[in-house]
Amino acid sequence: MQPQIIQVNNSCTLSTCPIALAEVEYAPSLGGNAFYAAIFALLLVIQIFLGVFYRTWGYLAGLVGGLILEVVGYAGRIQLHFNPFHKTPFVMYLVCITIGPIFLSGAIYLCLARIIVAYGTHISRFQPRTYTIGFIFCDLLSVALQVAGGVITSYATTETKHNHGVSIMATGLSLQVSSLVLFTIWCGEFAWCVSRSREGNLSPTHAGLRASSRFRNFLYGLSLATLCILIRSCFRVAELSQGFGSKLANQQVTFMILEGAMIVIASVTLTVLHPGMAFQGSWAKTDFSVWKSHKQDLVYEGSTGKVAEEHGEAETIVVEVVEKHRS
Repeated sequence: MQPQIIQVNNSCTLSTCPIALAEVEYAPSLGGNAFYAAIFALLLVIQIFLGVFYRTWGYLAGLVGGLILEVVGYAGRIQLHFNPFHKTPFVMYLVCITIGPIFLSGAIYLCLARIIVAYGTHISRFQPRTYTIGFIFCDLLSVALQVAGGVITSYATTETKHNHGVSIMATGLSLQVSSLVLFTIWCGEFAWCVSRSREGNLSPTHAGLRASSRFRNFLYGLSLATLCILIRSCFRVAELSQGFGSKLANQQVTFMILEGAMIVIASVTLTVLHPGMAFQGSWAKTDFSVWKSHKQDLVYEGSTGKVAEEHGEAETIVVEVVEKHRS
């Protein structure tokens, strides 16, 4: 069903106008949306505390930005429960909930860069800053497209403009999905390289960190959060590809599960398994330079003289090779 581009008077209510003329063809659940808004608000407070306490500023910025947008978006849906004809809460819901997960993805991208440093930059196909700059650039472009498309769609006065806005939003979401898929592939490739490397070829500085259960659980949590955001993004692409007047776009239960629940799981995971706790004081030590190459030292493994590049001191350190014999 194609959307009807009809200018509805703000005086319209469910008792005076048919639901078909509303911004969404159902009254959003008050309890469900209030529940999600409350969860995101609580997680926001916890994230601010943990971010300040552990000084994980980049991660904090991504989570705070994403959670604020989720709270505002679900506040808009709560307002639509009382009157689904109002334009302003619809725009709040459409734009904020659509772009909120992008900021969560940005925080995850920052974590990958530090994980690479923890294992050893010589194992990775690219330097940590390459992942960070590349994926965050894609995120920024995706945000711009989704915001522009959302605004055009919300205030379109003709079907042509409406469809144009939907197409722009779908393009932004498709870019986000593509980035997440590529990110997942590179994570898998890096994990494969790590599995094939001997412990002696990994960063000796962070050996204790890698062996900790907190760090391993953090890696599992990061994978779960990425999967949830990917599932949610695929759903939104499918939703937009059919238009806002489609059956899929007006199924509240589907939205609450594949949008709301997926982002709740991702946000809870990124909070409970916070990198500040997982890195156990090593978050700053695994820092990396965005604009300059890593300073490296040389670590020789056994008698093979194999060189491993590590993030560390400014000058090259010559390490004496010592044979270790096992009895």
